[in-house]
Amino acid sequence: MCTAVCCGGRFFGRNLDEVLSYGEAVVQTPRHFAFPFFETNYAMIGMAHMAEGIPLYYDGMNEKGLAMAGLLFSGSAVYQPLRLGQENVPSWALLPWLLGQCGSIGEAEERLGTLNLTREPFNSQYPPSPLHWMLTDGIRTLVIEPMAEGLRVYENEIGVLTNNPPFPFHRENLRQYLSLGAEQPKNCFAAAFPMTPFSGGAGAVGLPGDWSSASRFVRTAFVKENMQRIEGVTDVFHILAAAAMPAGSIRLDRGTEKTLYTACCDLQEQVYYYKTYENCRITAVRMEAERGLRCYPLRQQADVLREN
Repeated sequence: MCTAVCCGGRFFGRNLDEVLSYGEAVVQTPRHFAFPFFETNYAMIGMAHMAEGIPLYYDGMNEKGLAMAGLLFSGSAVYQPLRLGQENVPSWALLPWLLGQCGSIGEAEERLGTLNLTREPFNSQYPPSPLHWMLTDGIRTLVIEPMAEGLRVYENEIGVLTNNPPFPFHRENLRQYLSLGAEQPKNCFAAAFPMTPFSGGAGAVGLPGDWSSASRFVRTAFVKENMQRIEGVTDVFHILAAAAMPAGSIRLDRGTEKTLYTACCDLQEQVYYYKTYENCRITAVRMEAERGLRCYPLRQQADVLREN
């Protein structure tokens, strides 16, 4: 499971929640990098797993300031067979295909209009993962969902995405929480009883605190919208902390999930920031568009500043 957010006009961040790591690293691909069936125009950087010399990107940004992340979409994602007359792109390649060739949301929308997202695997070891994606340039944000009836693209004015159900559900579900706010509530219960809140934070009583996708969507949107100013990378990490999963909070048949890493793309400065479950210190990797393929292993050990 995962949570993604774009905010402040320049930042795009995400949590990746999983049972185990697949050996991901921060990977930069240069301009004109050869993927199996296309070549990129733009350099990009992000989190990826390397397979046969090809980065399988989870999230990232390109040198034009376009960023994208794939999030689990189990139960709804449907990929199509190959179709003549359309641009057939396998699901594993959608992120680098868009970021590698599009310099703006407008260009991406145009390419998506002719796209057929197929179910071809990368190889026999890596079957397609059921995903949907959030794409942003810091000004406009899109959600891309592969459904049984075809690809659906939504404008995402909220700037948040989690997992299944589809995005229209999450957008409508926010209407259940219209009465919540960061201010202290007034006594609307009964004028005859002069009551006051027990403590600060009472205006958000009813904000869901579990780790389901619907609750994480609401909670992340609430924190983002009520943060007074989003001025730096640390603000994005604080927003995503509201949806982060401590080990043991979700137990599935295949194991216990936790937030393996949290990442933030600075679309203006072209820096990719991340921290891992084991190491809360933020690590920064600057995009170097003129350099070749580069991999930066994640810093997984705890990094503690000891004053004495």
